Amino acid sequence: MLLPTNDKQFEFWKMRRTGTANITIANLLGISRQAVSRGLQLMDDKIDTALRDMAAANQIEIEKISQERGILLGRSIPFRTQSIIFVSEKHGVQVWYEHEGDCGSCQRYTGCIELLWDYANEIGIRIKKTADPTDMAEELFTKIKEIMK
Repeated sequence: MLLPTNDKQFEFWKMRRTGTANITIANLLGISRQAVSRGLQLMDDKIDTALRDMAAANQIEIEKISQERGILLGRSIPFRTQSIIFVSEKHGVQVWYEHEGDCGSCQRYTGCIELLWDYANEIGIRIKKTADPTDMAEELFTKIKEIMK
């Protein structure tokens, strides 16, 4: 399922994900609190479906899910490793598997760094920018797991 990232409901959802209260969203956008609540309920349902569909498609057993944050923590059945599925405004719905990568020889090196850095910024988590995407991912996802407890 593609998420409508240019939709007004997605804007509400992004604002709430960064800690903005519903009443503040309503006041900032000049709409009713009820309209924001309805929009967020619809977006939460879309986020939930997208996360669950991605988990099913990638054979990931769900451990925890947060529609409000757009995060699913799970375990990959075929790879036997922890995994995380997350919603990024810039990169869409992404799956990341915990692994020790050989990042220096990977052609996705730059793309992984950009993805991790962008996502950390979107959700307001500070991570150290290093030359190793595996280290960046480990730091980011450790912080996300703490949030999800």
